[in-house]
Amino acid sequence: MKIFYRFPAVLLCAGTMVGGLLLNPLHAATPEEQAVLASITAMFEGMAKHDAEAIKKPLLAGGTMVLMREGKPTQMTFEEFAERVGKPGKAQIAERIHDPLVRIDNDLAVVWAPFEFLVDGKVDHCGTDLFNLVRMDGKWLIASVADTGRKDCAAK
Repeated sequence: MKIFYRFPAVLLCAGTMVGGLLLNPLHAATPEEQAVLASITAMFEGMAKHDAEAIKKPLLAGGTMVLMREGKPTQMTFEEFAERVGKPGKAQIAERIHDPLVRIDNDLAVVWAPFEFLVDGKVDHCGTDLFNLVRMDGKWLIASVADTGRKDCAAK
């Protein structure tokens, strides 16, 4: 009978662990993966604040972005991106990634993650983000970004 007293406790612990993983979409297995994801989160926070300097802080100077839109690539420098997104605006924006795949080899990392981009709390577009990062002086910097942005998010 003692096993039945433990069973609810086991279920509670398991449910808490699974719930914690679902609530934390950027859960990383290692501190190093967490450090890589922190740079991406910092860029997203700068975007949400429309703050060009905050956007650029976790970016490697001279880096570039390739944004796929309707099957066509749009290329821009990080500086152009930061100035475009960093302009004051009334719209509230937020980019959220989930289930990130993080791979690290010494001072090089890659993150592949599905994303949703929200404008005023509603999904504007979605797709997959691909980040390449380099570690310089112990800090992870985003060296390049590519994404697939599409409007058929509800279909997914």
